[in-house]
Amino acid sequence: MRKNYCLLFIVLWAIAWILAPTAPGGAAEKTWTIRFHYEQPPTAPLPTYGFEPWAKDVEKVTRGRVKVQIHSGDTLFKTKSDVVESVKLGIADAAFMYAWSLTPKFDLTDVMGVPFIVPNAEIAGRVTWALFQKFPEMQEQWKDVKVLTMWTTDPYVFITTKKQIKVLEDFKGMKMRVTSGMGVDMMKLLGGVPVTFPMPDSYLSLDKGVIDGMAAPGEAITGFRLYEIAKYYTMVPTTCVSQQLIMNKNTWEGFPPDIQQAIMSVSGESGAIRFGGGCFDRAWELLPATAKKAGKEMITYVPPKEEMNRLIEKAGKPLWEAWIKKMESAGYSSARKIQEEGIRLVKEYSAGKTDQWRTMFP
Repeated sequence: MRKNYCLLFIVLWAIAWILAPTAPGGAAEKTWTIRFHYEQPPTAPLPTYGFEPWAKDVEKVTRGRVKVQIHSGDTLFKTKSDVVESVKLGIADAAFMYAWSLTPKFDLTDVMGVPFIVPNAEIAGRVTWALFQKFPEMQEQWKDVKVLTMWTTDPYVFITTKKQIKVLEDFKGMKMRVTSGMGVDMMKLLGGVPVTFPMPDSYLSLDKGVIDGMAAPGEAITGFRLYEIAKYYTMVPTTCVSQQLIMNKNTWEGFPPDIQQAIMSVSGESGAIRFGGGCFDRAWELLPATAKKAGKEMITYVPPKEEMNRLIEKAGKPLWEAWIKKMESAGYSSARKIQEEGIRLVKEYSAGKTDQWRTMFP
């Protein structure tokens, strides 16, 4: 019996030795555990369809040599104010962030955030990543961290409670919640009355008639249940917000080239499609069913091309030019070239497949 046990032990030891990961020289391969911080609760769309699957893919493509330890809900630091410094200090190895929350440091990255340019989040994300790859001025803004990928929200559309916005004149006198900065400027040009306050206050403000409507992306409409109050949806692509996934530079440079390449294979443009299209465009895909299940009606309206052109002339092109002048005054002499290349890429990508997330990240 003892002989059998010894034989079994030898066999199991041999199997474990064969299966153990080894480096080319025969030594056990080094492994890493990285701390990944994000602001949202784990049940929100970005973690559900983006962050958690991305973390699993990182482990998969690195053959388990990189483990991702999740820290959700702003548990390590405050994302909107402290993310870059916290990642630089190594409090987290990787983190989600909004470029706009640290304005004006990363304003050049928000080139696609001007209204009436991008049709959806997938295209906007792909374009933003392509511009970042092409222009050193954009890369210089991020010199203190490693940018793994960047993307945008879906374009904000107009939602209202009492009447559908169909033509430019319908905005006159309407109190509309918008994001600060360019959102305010856009609403003023359209003839509405811009109102700003935090997104969580939107539900009660719509319900009590403090505002007549607002500009919002599908993910926020779903997450804050705004479909319970808003009845009318005017489907025009206004502003969008860029978002990023960054990593501590020392952590990144500590990886060998094969690990870096593996991580970027599921980041970069792939990440832009996953986080932009797979999270934000998906939110619009799911929204009608969510509203219907709640017994709520969504009445959508897509303005004809002629009316869309009026909106662009009134509140699009003036803000495109304003963005260029603002960036040039900040010292970015290539701002016009960057924006023009972005518009060109939007047209190019729009002529191809615009929903790759459906097959890449079903």
